This record gives sequence, C-alpha cells and structure tokens, in this order.
Amino acid sequence: MYRLQSLAARSLIAGALDHCTPLTLTSLTGVRHKSQGPSVEKCGQMRFLTAEAKASAGRLDGKMREKTLTMDTLNPQVKAVEYAVRGPIVLKAGEIERYLEEGGTKPFSEVIKANIGDAHAMGQQPITFLRQVVALCTFPELMDSPSFPEDAKWRARRILQGCGGHSLGSYSASPGVECIRKDIAAYIEQRDEGVPSDWENIYLTTGASDGIMTILRLLVSGKDSSRTGVMIPIPQYPLYSAAISEMDAVQVNYYLDEDNCWALDINELHRAYQAAKQHCQPRVICIINPGNPTGQVQSKKCIEEVLHFAYEENLFVMSDEVYQDNVYAPDCQFHSFKKVLYEMGPEYFSSVELVSFHSTSKGYTGECGFRGGYMEVINMDPEVKAQLVKLLSVRLCPPLAGQAAMDVIVNPPQPEEHTFKQFHQEKSSVLGALAEKAKLTEQILNAVPGIKCNPVQGAMYAFPRIFIPPKAVEEAKASAPTICFWHCYPSCPLVSRAL
Repeated sequence: MYRLQSLAARSLIAGALDHCTPLTLTSLTGVRHKSQGPSVEKCGQMRFLTAEAKASAGRLDGKMREKTLTMDTLNPQVKAVEYAVRGPIVLKAGEIERYLEEGGTKPFSEVIKANIGDAHAMGQQPITFLRQVVALCTFPELMDSPSFPEDAKWRARRILQGCGGHSLGSYSASPGVECIRKDIAAYIEQRDEGVPSDWENIYLTTGASDGIMTILRLLVSGKDSSRTGVMIPIPQYPLYSAAISEMDAVQVNYYLDEDNCWALDINELHRAYQAAKQHCQPRVICIINPGNPTGQVQSKKCIEEVLHFAYEENLFVMSDEVYQDNVYAPDCQFHSFKKVLYEMGPEYFSSVELVSFHSTSKGYTGECGFRGGYMEVINMDPEVKAQLVKLLSVRLCPPLAGQAAMDVIVNPPQPEEHTFKQFHQEKSSVLGALAEKAKLTEQILNAVPGIKCNPVQGAMYAFPRIFIPPKAVEEAKASAPTICFWHCYPSCPLVSRAL
C-alpha cells in the first residue's frame, strides 16, 4: 500500500529527486497521505528529458548506443534451432495468402495449410460435452442454466472444488489439480486393463510438447564425447530435433523401415546406438506411436523389442502417445509402452525408466488451443523426481482450462449417463471421418505417377516417397545447387508437411 512512498524515499536518498515539490499520496483504500517527498510526475518528466537530451547528444556525436542483443551475441543454440512445421514454407504460404486477400491473382484462389495437425482450423467441430464442462468451469454462473446437462455440471463442480478459490483463474499446484491427476491415473488403469497407475506419477503439462521439453532438460548433460545422445526416429516430428539443438545435445537418428510400413527395426536401433557411442553418450530413446509424420502403428512385438533394447543398453524411454485414439487400420491396435513393459515381467517393469505423453490436441477432440496434456513418469529416481517437481514449479502450473479439458478426455460420459449418446455419436463421427480421409489420402497419392505412399494406419499424417527423374535432379543441381528440399529425404519433414 505504501510502495509509492518507499520508492520516493529511495529516490531522495539517491539525490535524484532534489528540488521537486511535495507529493500527496493516495493509498488503495482512498486515504490521503501528505509526503515530504517529491512530485513523481514532475521528476519523471525531468528524468525523461535528461535521457532524451543525452540520446540527442549521442546522435550529434555520431555515436549511437549499440544493441546488447544481436545475431553475434544471440545464444548460438537458438540459432541452431529449426522447426519446419512453422518454418520458411509456412511463412511463404502466409505471404501468398495475404497477397490473395489484397486482390492479387494466382492460378489458385486459396491456400490450404497442411503443415500442422490443427483439426479445428480445418473445420472439425468441437466435442459438445468437453466445451460444456470447460464453459461451466470458466463461468460457474452457468450452473443455474437448464441448457447444461447435469453430467457436465457435476464434473465442473468437482474440478472447481480442486481449484484455489473454486476458480479456474487461480494457480494450481505445479504438477496439476489433484482430482484431475487422479482421473488420469484411473483412465490409464482402465486403458491398460488393470496395470496399476499412481496418480502421484502424473504431471499435467502445457500440451505434450511442454512435457517432452521438460524431460529432455533433465536428461541432457555433459560435454564433448560425454554429451547426451538422444535417439529419435527418422522421419520425425521436428520438435525433437529443435529441442536437441536448443539444449546442445546430440541427435542420434534411427531410420524407420519404410518398406515395412515404417516399422521400428531393432537392428537399426543397434546400428545407430553403436555409431553414436563413438562421439557421445546415448542416454534416451524417443518413440512416436502412432507415428508422426509416418502414420504407422507399432506392433506389440516391435514395442517389446524396443523395451528390451532400452533395458539392455540402460536407456531412458520417452513414449509420445498423443495419437493413441487415432488408429484406423482394422488389423492394427494401439499398445501403450507402459502396458507392454508391465507384461514383460517385474524385471523390466521395475527398472526401465519410462515417461509417456498424451495431449488434448489430437485424438478425437483436436483441442490444440487449450494446450492441455500430461505425462506419466515410471521408475524415476526419487531424488531426480524432486528435481523434476522443482523444474515444473518454475513455470508455476499449466493452464487450468487445458487441465479441465484433459479431465474430460480421461473422464468422458459413461453409458449410463444422459450425455453419453451424443458424446459417442460425435466421437465416432470424428474418428470415422479421419479414417476415411486417411484411406483417401493413401489412394490419391498412390494414383499419382512417381509417388508411393504406405497405408496410413493411424495418427493424422501420410509420408509419401516421391521419385524424382534423374534428369530433373541434374537440372535442379545445375540451376540451384543449394536446394536441398528433396535431397534431405527421408530426414526432412517438409516433404510430408508440404503435401
């Protein structure tokens, strides 16, 4: 309340407010206080004029103050970051879009952005029940409205009871709202057919990306040949390569088997690991299942081989499972890494360090903007887990609206509830449409001469192979020798994104 007086006193001591008139201060309670201090307004003007005069003098001398932050002083790891999902192709698309909006002409009238899996931006409608619960949490006065079902109201009340001041505008505990963490643990147990899940191993995140970055920060250490090596699939989601560059870790590529519908090949994992040991210390393996951008769903046998490999080589496992609801091929099934690890026996389940990630952004909800997500941490050293909590506390907490949305995904309407019928219809409609589009994408791409596309078993992407005639490659090299768009295949995600 008396902060302004304190500031004035500090300035008097410094001698910066000499010759200024007394100031009458008014506190937040409306009580006026007579101060012997200076006029803040006048002294502020004096300071400004003095700074302006100095700046003008500097210009007259021809000596402008140099910028502190330049490309020379910028963190080199930031300069090394590349994120093709929102990179130069997307920026160029934006320029073309604005050009068309301003009346410019092209051989086409619309730019369709297919660089990112943003379902709602492409016209997918939100799930009614999810929006109802979040709306009730955001504006509790709607609890009195007969337009909202009781199923949504009791969920909203329960979430708000777990929030400070019963408000979605409060901070939560850094790991997330306790009742939501418990709902996620219950969901995981049900999904994995009874495999136990401890709610204290659940951490809410700002989308899955936030959790992935957080875990990588814990893992990355060392210098030179002891730097942490991070094994990632190629083709990959560019978040991983961007994070590795930013943290100055070593990217260890393992290539998915395109001829076997982008399956993981255990021999390729061994090859990549042994090669990387020559210049870094591989400590973590990242898996995306279902695959982004390759659209494959890994078999249970394949997952067992990966987990055995991680066990043998003492690798930390990061399992990106945000597309677990997006499985379209009738002969495919989503298997969580945690469940498979459990079924491999106590020797594996009690020792392999595993973190699994999920999100509100994909699946059947497509709620990217809420930035909701969670991670489940298995077998992490207790002292390291304390460091994880410390790291999470620095960002205070994930958005509570996103936490509420995540709760609806893991705690949806049940068959005995009145809202179940509409919820089930909307969910089935979204997943059915995505399955139809996946099949259509595969068929259209394979109908084009020079393009081959594997079946899209899941997720939201296709990654076709494009066969370039040798003469076209030679001509491209001759006319633009720096072009790498096609030559970086298969590691470059731009190919699938651009299509």
